[in-house]
Amino acid sequence: MAPSTYRELILVAIFTSFLQLCSTYSFRNCIESANSNHTIFTCIKRQATTVHAIVDDLPPSATNVTISRCKLSHIPARNFSQLPQLRILALNNNSVTHIDKYAFVNLGHLQSLNLSSNSLTYLDPALFRGLLNLTKLFLADNKLTNLSLNQFSDLTSLEILDLRRNKLISFSTVVNAITNLPALKKLDLSFNKLTSLNASANLPQFLDILYLSNNNLITLTNNKQFLRTVKVLDLSYNFHLPTSAFHNLNMENITYLRLRSTNVSITKLLEHNYTRVPPWHIDFSGLGLKDPQILCKRLSHFPKRHIKNMTLTSNNISNLYNSTFAYCPLITNVLDISLNNLKNPGCLKFLTGQPHVKTLKVEHNHLNKLFRCNKGHSLTFPNLRELSFRYNRILSVSGNAFSHVPKLTTLQLNINIIAYLDTYALGGLKDLIMLRLDNNLLTDIYAESFEDLYSLKTLNLRNNQIAVIFNNTFHSLRNLTILDLGGNKITQFQSKAFHGLDRLANLYLDRNHLKEIDSQLLARFHNTLKVLDLHANQIYYFQERRQSPFVNLTKLVDLKLDAQRPDGINLLPHKFFQGLSSLKSLYLSNNHITYYSEDTFDGLTNLKFLTLDNSCVGVTKLTPGIFKDLRKLETLQVENMGIESFSKEVFGNLTALRVLHLNRNAIQTLDVDVLKNLTNLQYLDVRSSPLSCNCLNRDIQNWTKNNHRVQLVDLYSLTCWDQKGSNFYNFDTNVCYYKEELYLFASTCSITIILTLIPLLYVKLYWKCKYGYYIFRSWFGEQWRRLREQEEKCIYDAFVSYNSADENWVMEQLLPNLEGNGSSYRLCLHHRDFEPGRNIVDNIVAAVYNSRKTVCIISQNYLRSEWCSLEIQLASYRLFHEMQDVLLLVFLESIPERKLSTYHRMRKVMLKKTYLQWPGPDCTDPAKAQGLFWKQLKKALRSSSSTRQEEESMEADVQLGEEKDAPNTKDREYFVNQPHVDEEAYYLMP
Repeated sequence: MAPSTYRELILVAIFTSFLQLCSTYSFRNCIESANSNHTIFTCIKRQATTVHAIVDDLPPSATNVTISRCKLSHIPARNFSQLPQLRILALNNNSVTHIDKYAFVNLGHLQSLNLSSNSLTYLDPALFRGLLNLTKLFLADNKLTNLSLNQFSDLTSLEILDLRRNKLISFSTVVNAITNLPALKKLDLSFNKLTSLNASANLPQFLDILYLSNNNLITLTNNKQFLRTVKVLDLSYNFHLPTSAFHNLNMENITYLRLRSTNVSITKLLEHNYTRVPPWHIDFSGLGLKDPQILCKRLSHFPKRHIKNMTLTSNNISNLYNSTFAYCPLITNVLDISLNNLKNPGCLKFLTGQPHVKTLKVEHNHLNKLFRCNKGHSLTFPNLRELSFRYNRILSVSGNAFSHVPKLTTLQLNINIIAYLDTYALGGLKDLIMLRLDNNLLTDIYAESFEDLYSLKTLNLRNNQIAVIFNNTFHSLRNLTILDLGGNKITQFQSKAFHGLDRLANLYLDRNHLKEIDSQLLARFHNTLKVLDLHANQIYYFQERRQSPFVNLTKLVDLKLDAQRPDGINLLPHKFFQGLSSLKSLYLSNNHITYYSEDTFDGLTNLKFLTLDNSCVGVTKLTPGIFKDLRKLETLQVENMGIESFSKEVFGNLTALRVLHLNRNAIQTLDVDVLKNLTNLQYLDVRSSPLSCNCLNRDIQNWTKNNHRVQLVDLYSLTCWDQKGSNFYNFDTNVCYYKEELYLFASTCSITIILTLIPLLYVKLYWKCKYGYYIFRSWFGEQWRRLREQEEKCIYDAFVSYNSADENWVMEQLLPNLEGNGSSYRLCLHHRDFEPGRNIVDNIVAAVYNSRKTVCIISQNYLRSEWCSLEIQLASYRLFHEMQDVLLLVFLESIPERKLSTYHRMRKVMLKKTYLQWPGPDCTDPAKAQGLFWKQLKKALRSSSSTRQEEESMEADVQLGEEKDAPNTKDREYFVNQPHVDEEAYYLMP
């Protein structure tokens, strides 16, 4: 193996590994053809201005590259060196003016190079060196005026050289450039400015085809043997080329000579035997032979008595007589008299003496009618197999018009204006296989029209004016396989319209006026029909069908229902395609389908191609599971469907899908998981969709950078609709990571703050929260509402709230003084009066609301008790929020203000309400002080609403800054330590 081959294999291996590891399987300026396996690329209408920018990212496995209609002006050196496997390179239709001599280095496998339709004026002599395998070189449509010596000397395998439409003047320089090309077979120099074929060198030995049409030739060559090896020579449209130019030229190997529109007199050419060219190899078109009989008489002098093909087109022939071709050698194959002025074929009597003609072409003439040719006529042409009257003006065809050609197998009457076809016009054509009547004006066809066509296999009636197909129209056509009725005005088929079509495989009914699909009519084709074309009819549904119209077409493989008029199929009924178990291709594009049900495509288990392009109304949301049965689908086209989401529920089952067209939809995001699930996908087109450049598409951007399986078409041209000037493939995704970090920081910071505040809030708000909970619970409880209603019907005079540690004082001091010794107060004590088995909170609420007053026995132990705190909170709620004078505070011991300040609500109560202090042991006269205490307590228990009003007035005075006689905290401390202060004022301090 050559070292270069090793290098190429190494390059391919390196690229393949790179592609699999990290490469983006998309190309900046090219599109890989679907299913080409990294070999075929098209780069058309790119904005790039350099070849390097276009092909730089193509893989070394590329074998076919087309760069066309781009803005290239220069092909630099070695721009294709990284493509060693290239076989076909097309650089046509650009604006290339200069190509570097090393532009095609390292393209040793190149077989075809197309540089046509550029602006080349010069080719470097070394330009094509090294292209040892090049077989086709196209340089047409440039501005070349000259070629260098040995210009193509290295192209030892070149077979075709196309230099059409240049400005070459010297034929000799062309020959010098190609003379050493041993494999050259075809040279095209048409549309140049050559005036002569004189050359100092010889043509390549194996040059067979030489096109020299549309030049300025006025002579050929002085070398009589120069054209000896040429087989096909086209000299047409050299208007000044004379007959004398052929004098004594050796053209004995010519098999086809074309002299159309030259100044050559064919009669003189044949009369004086200027050349050795066999006359039966000459194309006699465009030579002004108005009377072919003269030509035939000239040909009769040649020893050979038969001619295979005779072409007499464009000779202004107006009339053909019975003996016109009688003098000609026997024509054994084709007689072409198209592009003349014939008006009447006359039952082909002009073929008298030519019984062996197999194909007769009378196209592009002025025939207006085909007349009757009586049966049993002595002049028949049993060997004629193909007859073409295309492109005439035939208006009518009479009965038995073809009785003189009973063995016809192909009859072409298409592209005329036939409005009347006699019922028996085609009578007797029992061997006819193909009949073309398309592009005429037929309105009716009848059963008798095809009565004798037992062997017919193809019947083309496209583009006529047929409205109805009657019963038994095709009853004799039992061998018909292709029936084309497209482009008519058919609105209905009678019940037996297709009777007799036992082998029909292809039925074309497109562009008619059908409004429904007749399932019973199609049922007869259940074993034969493979192609059904209903394109551009008027089929639509407003309600569900009970049964699929295709339920019997189990052999159908191709179905076209696209572009129904005027607004398309607006509804696809449930299980509409049921029965089409063999269907492989389905066309539904260009419809306005408003809804696709989940079972729309059920049963299409063998479908491989589906197109729904432009088949929607506005934005479409495809039903999940709609493609669930399409496990063999390979190509899906849903272009311009208004699809918003690319979801796994819709597309996830398409595991065999290779090509997916999603362009021109409303998709903003692509789900990477769906793409990963489509394990066979190779080609994805989302062009002209409003892809969003936000964090939702971050994963798809990363996927495009690492994916080596799916080609995202034209990735580098996809833009962001929400970020003008940004490209989808490289939009900034860092902000997505910043947001994640920000969210993480914010969440951790919040958790830290919450965990820090919880202990503080527990200390500060524990009781408020707990109280609020109980209040909330009681507020909405039935007990709360009941107690509020019974507020005026109190059971107790006072509810005594105390801590169990102070129970001795309550039982020994409070209870005897208020309920004993002649007192009539009724107190509520929790250990005595709470209802057993009842919730303690409900008992507390009942005690507070069933008592006119709540007496709180305050001590250090009381302040530390949770339940005591709840009891005073409930009482204070009635004091502050319900404005009820219900709370009395009794201090059993002196408590510093710094401790009371912790209990905000208790400080508030002390500022608003009178409180009592139990005389301590340091009092000068305990008995008197205690007596005064009980007197003040009983007075407070008997206080009325008027007292409450006085207190409210006092509170208002305090708020206005008028403290009057109310002593402050320091005064209270003073009074406690001063025995001479009035005792009543001491024990009743505001």
